[in-house]
Amino acid sequence: MYLPPLFREDRLEVLHGLIRSHPLGLLISHGSDGLLANLLPFVLETGEGERGVLKAHMARANPQWRELDGEAVLVVFRGADAYVSPSLYATKRETGKVVPTWNYVMVQARGRARLHDEAGWLTPQLEALTAGREAQRAQPWSVSDAPRDYVEAQKKAIVGIEIGIAVLEGKWKVSQNQPEANRRSVVAGFSTDEATREMAGLVRTYGKLD
Repeated sequence: MYLPPLFREDRLEVLHGLIRSHPLGLLISHGSDGLLANLLPFVLETGEGERGVLKAHMARANPQWRELDGEAVLVVFRGADAYVSPSLYATKRETGKVVPTWNYVMVQARGRARLHDEAGWLTPQLEALTAGREAQRAQPWSVSDAPRDYVEAQKKAIVGIEIGIAVLEGKWKVSQNQPEANRRSVVAGFSTDEATREMAGLVRTYGKLD
């Protein structure tokens, strides 16, 4: 991806944190029919490999998996994003030399996919995925809550995907290229709306306004 140095985020713990908080990734691959892309919820295993391993599964009826094994793939994870109106910039009143833009946070992971259909791989993946999403619920659901024969039948309809991360890049485009007055005015504008409050915090942190 286009990654100006000002927007680059290299800290592994930060990149891993975004994947964990926004695990629905866009899996992109290239097959005989061209490019294919599907959204899948991923589990990140950090105890394996230098940059970690991504694990997911997809429906066996989905044709994408048929040409995945051993192939290079790209997974895109998106975090907070927000439209930035020129009206939010303090310098609009001074010079008028401002244009709209979009702030966003993104992580891209590249590696080679391996397929799994054995129960010994699928069961831990499904349990980890479920536990990660259910942990904050008052009454978390677990795979074992469903009838065993039903779960086993569901497993036959999916294919596991494992991607050892070879390249991991992060882009935090959060107004770092703006003068301090504009960074502060963006934070003030975004802080009043629940939908943009997370972005306000990112602009404050990466803009070194604390």
